[in-house]
Amino acid sequence: MVDRQVQGSKVSSEEMQRLYDETFKRVEEGGIVKGQVVAIAPNGVVVDVGYKSEGTVPIEEFSPKELQSVKAGDVIEVFIEDREDAEGNIVLSKEKADRRKVWENIEEVYKKGKPISGKIIGKVKGGLNVDIGIKAFLPGSQIDVRPIKDLDRMVGQTSQVKIIKMDQKRGNVVVSRRALIEEQVKKMREQTLEALAEGQLLEGYVKNITDYGVFVDLGGIDGLLHITDISWGRIGHPSEVFKVGEKISVKVLKYDPDTGRVSLGHKQKTPDPWIAVEDKCPVGSRVQGKVVSITDYGAFVSIEDGVEGLIHISDMSWTNEVKHPSRVVSVGEIITAVVLNIDKQNRKISLGLKQAESNPWDTVENKYPAGTIIEGKVRNLTEFGAFVGLEDGIDGLIHISDMSWLKHIKHPSEVLKKGQSVKAAVLKVDKEKQRISLGLKQLTGDPWTRDIPERYSIGGAVKGKIVRITDFGIFVELEEGVEGLIHVSESGVEPPVRAEDVMKPGDEIWAKVIKIDSADKKIALSIKEYNKDLERAEVEKYMESQGGGNITLGKAARKITEG
Repeated sequence: MVDRQVQGSKVSSEEMQRLYDETFKRVEEGGIVKGQVVAIAPNGVVVDVGYKSEGTVPIEEFSPKELQSVKAGDVIEVFIEDREDAEGNIVLSKEKADRRKVWENIEEVYKKGKPISGKIIGKVKGGLNVDIGIKAFLPGSQIDVRPIKDLDRMVGQTSQVKIIKMDQKRGNVVVSRRALIEEQVKKMREQTLEALAEGQLLEGYVKNITDYGVFVDLGGIDGLLHITDISWGRIGHPSEVFKVGEKISVKVLKYDPDTGRVSLGHKQKTPDPWIAVEDKCPVGSRVQGKVVSITDYGAFVSIEDGVEGLIHISDMSWTNEVKHPSRVVSVGEIITAVVLNIDKQNRKISLGLKQAESNPWDTVENKYPAGTIIEGKVRNLTEFGAFVGLEDGIDGLIHISDMSWLKHIKHPSEVLKKGQSVKAAVLKVDKEKQRISLGLKQLTGDPWTRDIPERYSIGGAVKGKIVRITDFGIFVELEEGVEGLIHVSESGVEPPVRAEDVMKPGDEIWAKVIKIDSADKKIALSIKEYNKDLERAEVEKYMESQGGGNITLGKAARKITEG
């Protein structure tokens, strides 16, 4: 087969030899030449490369798609494996020709420092494999400007890379994606810095979120948006407002060209809501808000973005003793409250929840005047008394001292039980302190002004039990709840003998009632006077037994004593 330009022409043998020689120079071993497809054979594609004999490209070097499209007459590039095989045919390779072209292209890109597009085809130890026409290695340190934890997600992606090292003989190519990113960042940084100015509004992407703020990529340069500059309102963490990768608008608060630090603001894009807070929420006005947090001492309510008020625990209920704010309100709840006070300078607003409702204590005095008999259930017992529910949120207190006229009560549980229905008398209503005093014993008359003076008349003799002996006298129990006092001077014991020398608690004695003080609930007794009366009675009895006569009381007494 000869060159198509001379095929079918009549040329001399000398001319033919010259053409063969010129062609032979072009088809040195290892060279790439263009050839024309002559035929498609089962074992390969026959190609005329202008030499004295045709060459064959193995059929397996063509993909199924290429075999469908290739036809006789097509011009393709082939690689000369050897001048001739054993049968005198030229050995050709399309695959090596394609590879040689790729290497030439890669070398040109490498020399010019241009980027090249490649598809990430797999993860290998230390990095990734990238197909740029040949398999290249992308080290992990050259993937991005910051470490990427999940390399698997990058497989299958197409990316621009830069060739940083190549060795054609060994077939090694190392590429970098990071180098291109750094170049882009540098250009963006220069452009950003040229236009950067305080007060300027910029758009950027959230690059990183920390406890103290958000780092925003402004385009080659990062700015810090501190947590205090994110919102006029309260936020617990920057992640409540922003997400990594989110595009946001910020305002440049400060830029230091020497350090390259940029301080950003987000809340500064809108006016400070506290400027007009007194006009929007005057004292005494009703406001609606959302409970945003609860503490032991109250609940914080967001009235609007950046403006919060505090409902103190003492301003949550008129009637109930609130042990914890969480029992009245919950986070996220929408409530209505009254503005009690505004401290604009310290950015504080005091709110009242109970003030949004009528005060039930305003009508208590009229509903429960002193002397009214009420009936309710014992809600709670304490050491000092019992609380009785009059109506929802209104309790009255029966003090332990108002439970019995006579009985000495150590604890209210001796008289009342929790949940028990009880009647009581209203003693006093204190609207300011929100207290109602009740009395149980006041349902009956005071025995000290009615029965006791009749049962223990002055001059009468009484029997009692000694309960205690003190330096000033002897206390004697006459009946449950009623005690009398025998002063030491009325004990009938003369010094140096003491009362405790001749008597003790538990002893039963007789004494004479010498005084009753109903107001102070006291009974004065005398053993001394009782003994005198006893002695007088004995004398009189003796005199009567002697038939009267002229005997005197003194003589009779001496005879009784002697007898």
